[in-house]
Amino acid sequence: MGDLTGRPAARRRGRPAAEPPDAGAAAQDAEPDPESVARAIVLRRLTGAPQSRAQLAEALARRDVPEDVASRVLDRFTEVGLVDDQEYARILVRSRHAERGLSRRALAVELRRKGIDDETAATALAGVDDDDEEHAAREIVRRRLRSTAGLDRDVRVRRVYGVLGRKGYPGGLVARLVREELAAEGDGDGADEAP
Repeated sequence: MGDLTGRPAARRRGRPAAEPPDAGAAAQDAEPDPESVARAIVLRRLTGAPQSRAQLAEALARRDVPEDVASRVLDRFTEVGLVDDQEYARILVRSRHAERGLSRRALAVELRRKGIDDETAATALAGVDDDDEEHAAREIVRRRLRSTAGLDRDVRVRRVYGVLGRKGYPGGLVARLVREELAAEGDGDGADEAP
């Protein structure tokens, strides 16, 4: 009986399978070079969200990209403007302050954690002044006091302190804002005492 090509099956079985010449060399050539791998990793990570050079270097190290290759690739991405720590820091400060109400102190910690050097961080943090910080803190105090309106005053004050403390605001500013906002509500009795 023959196969689909019409050849007898017995004749086909007896032949050794033909291998392409230099099959071992072809398998070695299929291995991508480290620079291509590094570029692909960086592009993929930047497609998701902006990142600092340190974050990208860390990602490359986790993927076992040699340090000299990683440095070369990151230098090139920096040259063409796809990696810019100053712009990244500025965007992070602006968005985290506006969206989450983080204080300059909390923002500085986050920048440091993302590998931004102190000088670049200071430049980015200069975009948030005392008035901006107080305005953001006051908005948080107002929202938290509104959301806790039916609770005991001490519980409300404690919750406001907790939220603003986690966002990095100093206790003196928090105490003043809580006192002012409770007074505006008509509940100013003893509000200057911290929990």
